[in-house]
This record gives sequence, C-alpha cells and structure tokens, in this order.
Amino acid sequence: MEYSLEIEDTPDTVPGGTSVLLLHPSTGETDRMDTEFLKTDTDRFLVVSTRTTAREVKQKLEYYDVDESRADILDTLSIERGYSRRSSDNVHYVAAPDDVDAIVEQVACFLENTDGKRRVSFDSITELAYYAGEGPALEAVERILETLEEHDAIGIFHLSEEVHDDAVVDQFRALFDGVVDLKEDGSVSAEF
Repeated sequence: MEYSLEIEDTPDTVPGGTSVLLLHPSTGETDRMDTEFLKTDTDRFLVVSTRTTAREVKQKLEYYDVDESRADILDTLSIERGYSRRSSDNVHYVAAPDDVDAIVEQVACFLENTDGKRRVSFDSITELAYYAGEGPALEAVERILETLEEHDAIGIFHLSEEVHDDAVVDQFRALFDGVVDLKEDGSVSAEF
C-alpha cells in the first residue's frame, strides 16, 4: 500500500510501514505539519498524546480542519492529572504517560481493529522520555514501529532535538525510514 505525503522536501509517496521522525526545536510549530500528515490520503488515524490532553488534541484537529470522524485519540495525561474524562468510542486513556506497555498495547489495538490506510502521530517522544526515561522510550518506539510495519500503516513521531544529547537523538534517528527537520525559522529539510 502506498501513502501520499504532503510534507515539504519529502517523497510524494511512501510504502506502508514507513516511519517518519519529526525533529523540531522546543518552540517549533509542529501542529501544522502533524495535521497535514493526518489529513492526507487516510482512512483512520490515531494521535498518541503524551504532551496534551484529548480535549486539546480535538481543538487542534478542529482548528486545522482535520476530519475528526476518522480520528482515535490516546490521552496519556488526563488520568494522572485528575482531569475529568469523557470516554467515547474514539478516545482512549492510559493511567500515566510513563505506562509504555499500555501505550504500545493501545497502538496495536487501534491497528488490529481498523482497516484501510492508517496513520499514527506520536506527540511526543520527548515527553515520553521525560516521564519514562530515554531507554524505555526508545524501546517503546521500536515496538510501535514494528507494529506499524506489521499492519502496513505509517507514522510520524515528534522529537525535540534541543532537549536530548546528540547521541540520544542519533539513536532515535537510526530507527526511522525518514527524518524531517523543522528549523526555528519554519524551514524544512528531509532525508529519506
């Protein structure tokens, strides 16, 4: 299965199983790139959020005019922070943002229970590493990438390169098929 990509400086299409690392400055405006990725050539998508709540993800999708009827959201923050949660068919929760096994399980569950062209956005690896540690975050990402390949889906994963040592960024970089580098001035370069 081929997927269209609408990200500057990237191939027009990529095969199922492709994973993209979005490197960005800590102040980077990633929402625009993320939503372009999600609304292009897709039947269902999952947003895994370790950075914002499901309510904030819904606001982002609405603002960027992304079809919410295709969305599933995994909120890793609300339970731990004691926020009220409104369960629905397409909003899922894990107990805490460091519960890597539950996060990996929910991604697998989404891919097993949906059909067609599926995309996953993971926002963000940096926050996952903050809560769970860099080693467990690296392992969780590896497991999710294997699951994407198994199910012929594609994913984009956010990483703020200013927060991590170069060696850690290089470890994450090595896992991905493509790297999109968003600069402070908004310019983009990519390597596939």
